[in-house]
Amino acid sequence: MSKATSKMANKTKRAIYPGSFDPITNGHLDILDRALEVFDEVTIVVAGTGKKNPLFTPEERIAIIRESLEGRKGVKVDRWSGLIMDYAKKENISVVIRGLRAASDFEYEFMMAAMNKQIYPKVETMFMMTGQNLYFVSSSMIKELARYGGDISGYVPAKVIESLRKKQKTLPEASTFIIKGIKKRKGRSS
Repeated sequence: MSKATSKMANKTKRAIYPGSFDPITNGHLDILDRALEVFDEVTIVVAGTGKKNPLFTPEERIAIIRESLEGRKGVKVDRWSGLIMDYAKKENISVVIRGLRAASDFEYEFMMAAMNKQIYPKVETMFMMTGQNLYFVSSSMIKELARYGGDISGYVPAKVIESLRKKQKTLPEASTFIIKGIKKRKGRSS
């Protein structure tokens, strides 16, 4: 084995998987599991939410993610409020994982990857398609579905359902979630 090949064989393959994860979904976990087949270590980076109005605080999201990982090895969870490329530089990581649900995601993600390459030329973006049974799932859709009493159990880890139940107790009545088995609405049993 050449020195270069030996050096590459001993190098840990690391990537970051940034997002708001408000909350984490089975679609996110699908991408994570497949990324762990390629990388030795994947750091989920709970990033700023930009224009989004988050339901969970960054600390709550980190706790939910950690409890949802169910013994997965090679995963770290971290928080970052700046540019993801600054995080990648700081941690010496050269691959960013991005999940794509549908063609509508591609244009935004493509432009983001191009901008990231301008900011940090050493970085590569790896796009992964969400599994065909989860491509329609988004954190926003999960919150909306839960708000109106839809069954979200097939789309999120159990910890998310538990966290939504706890969160609903702290919300004003107008924004309370109606999670199956938790609350009854007039004329309908949940």
